[in-house]
Amino acid sequence: MKKKLKLLTVIGARPQIIKAAALSRAIKNNFSDQLQEIIVHTGQHYDENMSAVFFDELGIPQPDYNLSVGSASHGVQTARMIEGIEKILLSEKPDYLILYGDTNSTLAGAVAASKIHIPIVHIEAGLRSFNKSMPEEINRILCDHSATLLFSPTKTGFDNLINEGFKAGNKAPFHADNPGIYHCGDVMYDNSKYFAEIALQKSTLLKDLDLEKSPFILCTIHRNANTDEPKRLQQIFEALLEIVSLSGQTLVLPLHPRTSKLLKTNLREETYQEIVNHEKIKLIPPVSFLAMIALEKQARMIITDSGGVQKEAYFFQKPCIIMRPETEWKEIVEAGAAVIADASKEKIIAAWKAFQANPPMHYPEIFGDGDAASFICGEMLKNWV
Repeated sequence: MKKKLKLLTVIGARPQIIKAAALSRAIKNNFSDQLQEIIVHTGQHYDENMSAVFFDELGIPQPDYNLSVGSASHGVQTARMIEGIEKILLSEKPDYLILYGDTNSTLAGAVAASKIHIPIVHIEAGLRSFNKSMPEEINRILCDHSATLLFSPTKTGFDNLINEGFKAGNKAPFHADNPGIYHCGDVMYDNSKYFAEIALQKSTLLKDLDLEKSPFILCTIHRNANTDEPKRLQQIFEALLEIVSLSGQTLVLPLHPRTSKLLKTNLREETYQEIVNHEKIKLIPPVSFLAMIALEKQARMIITDSGGVQKEAYFFQKPCIIMRPETEWKEIVEAGAAVIADASKEKIIAAWKAFQANPPMHYPEIFGDGDAASFICGEMLKNWV
């Protein structure tokens, strides 16, 4: 019997855990006789609701290893991960290291594997904000340029790789000096299609919040460029308060731990008190993936600084206001389904008014067919020598 292709998947942050569900599901359902997956959780996110609960909820195998790195400065956190991942790579000797996205876990995996010549597969390759002040931008670029197989969720991401010197015409076998690049669709679209109905059946959050029949706006804020800057955070919440007043709709805001800690510190006292006491603003703890899907599917509009939530808004055909100066998902802006408003009170309110007057009507299929994970598995097998 031919031995299985051995994959070692590194995850550490909530979005990566969710993305990994698509690949794990494809392996279980379609490639169990050809692929073996070993999961390493770096422990970059250590809050129970932000991490561990997702394994049970999404049916992901429990991690084979947990480095329990936890929170620290970028350098300290990444160094601990590199050390831990390298030891596991030397012990397990996988055929491929699977990395997702752009976190410190991604960077650590890329450094550890490239130094000992283990081929890297980067899922979500080619994404660029063209803003190198973002740690994520550095992480994703370094990972792409260390990888053997690069799977881009969008045509724009694929084109970014071409513009950086990658060649679409490279022939297999692929390796770090002759990488293979693909436009394959988005594994998160796989997940959103698969879990959408399950979320509405299993999650009780809408009922718990008394929102089953009430229109509401969903908001998420977590990027440190917003949470750590008092002026920006103040502008955002002034805009949210005005939108709630103008719309009469409830605003649901699942609070990222960072945001929760900084609200009182970085907002003016009167603004903070108005928010926490407002009958139309529901500040809630971090929610599970299925609960988030249920919220996104039922919301009237989504306001966010999260890259993943921007996409999910598009998947569920909801207008989206982006509270960042740029986005990696420019296709959704070009489609008229999202507006970049940064942390400007005036721009956020203007975007809300524009969507009220002219809601987006068309959502072109730009994220694939919902089966990206199976495509990725097939291409890894084709290149396995």
